[in-house]
Amino acid sequence: MDLSKLRNIGVSAHIDSGKTTLSERILYYAGRIHRVREVHDGGGATMDHMELEKERGITITCAATQVQWRDATINLIDTPGHVDFTVEVERSLRVLDGAILVLCAVGGVQAQSLTIDRQMRRYHVPRLAFINKMDRVGANPEKVVEQLRTKLNCDAVLMQLPIGSEADFRGVIDLVAERAYYFDGPGGEEVRVEAIPADLADQSRDGRQRLLEALSMYSDELMELLLAEQEVPRELIFDVIRSAVAQLEFTPVFLGSAYRNKGVQPLLDAVVRLMPSPLDRQPKAMAFGEEGRRKEMQLVPDPEKPAVAMAFKIVEDTYGTLTFMRLYQGRFVKGESYFNQRTGRKERFGRIVRMHADQREEVEEARCGDIVAVLGVDCASGDTYASEPKYCVLESMFVPEPVICMAIAPAVRDGADRLSKALHRFRREDPTLRISTDEETGETLIAGMGELHLDVYIERIRREYKVAVEVGPPKVNYREAPTRPAEFNVRHRKQTGGSGQYAHIIGRLDVLPEDVLEKENFLFEEHVRGGRIPKQYIPAVEKGFRSMLSKGPIAKYPVVGLAVYLEDGSFHEVDSSDMAFQTCARTAMRETFPRTKPVLLEPVMKIEIECPSQFQGSVVGNLTSRRGMVLGAEVNGPEVRIEGEVPLAETFGYSTDLRSMTQGQGTFTLEFARYKRLPRGLEEELIAERKKAAMAGAL
Repeated sequence: MDLSKLRNIGVSAHIDSGKTTLSERILYYAGRIHRVREVHDGGGATMDHMELEKERGITITCAATQVQWRDATINLIDTPGHVDFTVEVERSLRVLDGAILVLCAVGGVQAQSLTIDRQMRRYHVPRLAFINKMDRVGANPEKVVEQLRTKLNCDAVLMQLPIGSEADFRGVIDLVAERAYYFDGPGGEEVRVEAIPADLADQSRDGRQRLLEALSMYSDELMELLLAEQEVPRELIFDVIRSAVAQLEFTPVFLGSAYRNKGVQPLLDAVVRLMPSPLDRQPKAMAFGEEGRRKEMQLVPDPEKPAVAMAFKIVEDTYGTLTFMRLYQGRFVKGESYFNQRTGRKERFGRIVRMHADQREEVEEARCGDIVAVLGVDCASGDTYASEPKYCVLESMFVPEPVICMAIAPAVRDGADRLSKALHRFRREDPTLRISTDEETGETLIAGMGELHLDVYIERIRREYKVAVEVGPPKVNYREAPTRPAEFNVRHRKQTGGSGQYAHIIGRLDVLPEDVLEKENFLFEEHVRGGRIPKQYIPAVEKGFRSMLSKGPIAKYPVVGLAVYLEDGSFHEVDSSDMAFQTCARTAMRETFPRTKPVLLEPVMKIEIECPSQFQGSVVGNLTSRRGMVLGAEVNGPEVRIEGEVPLAETFGYSTDLRSMTQGQGTFTLEFARYKRLPRGLEEELIAERKKAAMAGAL
């Protein structure tokens, strides 16, 4: 395979922007499927292969496939739009070389679009934007481009202009080739190229000029040609765009209507022409050095180098465990063994398959730049595999913290084993699904990203494992946080027969600075001088404090936003040990944290509601009654979009209320925004409830 002609691309968007419909058209035009299937028809789209996806008309898991377009090979991943399944987008973008950001021509940049933008920037993924649904009433591509510039802060410029609008949308004008494209045939598979219509010639000339002026900021040569009023070569335009896109500075915008079979083929041409290949990317890894030290190393897409790959997704089905992997360097050969860099375990890759949604095709080998799945490998999401032991480790993916939990139990006792198997499997597949046991009540708790996230897993347990389960009401994951500093001076001394235990630490607990809080929830710093506490005991002190973070003293919720500064102490030549300093730190935390005047924090969600304008008053009033705050409202024809914030605890059952208020026409999306202090009255009620539950559990 010629790596310069390989593209690893993801399709990402807000809910109902048309990602899966676009993916279906890409498969059809590339000859991968021979009949277009729609998301909402009886069979469901090709990439939505799970029964639940077909029934609900939503994408739940990312699906991978490979297509050929012109002389290029495209590995394509279709990702979910719901924020509840955001880890699927996270894990896909971590291994991709580029992405198509799909936007609705009416809705524009919506809540989940902002999240996807953050994820793309986190993993430095270049993107093209595709404004879909150009045939809808109210379609306005100029407004969407303006939102891309203001809300996502990217240099977005139209590469095409529409021919006709709304129901009259017939094709697009290519501003680089200066030609008009129409899409004929029953499925839009015949692309007709003609001269630009005379009534759009001036508009086309202005659009091309705007495009060239925007690109001149990235190329001195192009700027000189513009200033000299000379013709700019087409290849130079493409080279400048490709370079600017790869540097995450420029976002070319394309137009179309996937459902109406318009604009998809030029988008595929743009993917091949403008998106980076594995040769253009420069992935880095941390190599194992001497004495456990790690140093940064550059990976090279060379099949003759030692193999390096990331396991980014795990799926268990009736045939065994499938581990999706992206190769960055070297090659995998069927039957050879490779090392898990985290565990050090050597594993044989007996079967390597290329995936097409849920279908698989066996291959003898896979080379750098490829995305394949390996059967029967025991690992975790984010693990690195290499052909040599202790070779290097790739940066893992970001996994958001769950915000909601509920108790789950089998309805009949003989279902306990099957439930346990199901939970074990789903926890391996999905890092955002957390399973724990409530120490006070003994209940099994499942925690996730939202009500829909947990609903889907409960339904899968019932269907796939035939277990009838009883589910408790949703519970919010509150947090405890300090509000002021408090000093500690704790000595741990214990003398029994033989050597005793001695540790002494002095320092303070404080509120974590805002800039640090954005990256982590706990900070430990030591400022001990003169060897008052030997260096080998410092990690034990940190470990002792960290071990107390899972349950705070107010209501047994996790502690966040805490900084620990260790300033002084003392030790004993014989009696001091790691265990003594750990115990001392735990005592310091238990005694000192209540003096920081801790408060409870609750998760606050960003909410985006779309409904007919006549219901705006009642929807806003209801949101306010739920302790919500309206941040803005935008009227778009007969529809209004309301943006705001609302505590997660007030959102349970909201979908039913919204439907009844809007005669079934209102929709909303929720996304975690931040943690905020719980009002004093509610805090006291919650603490009283927790104490009551703890006493009942003790009895």
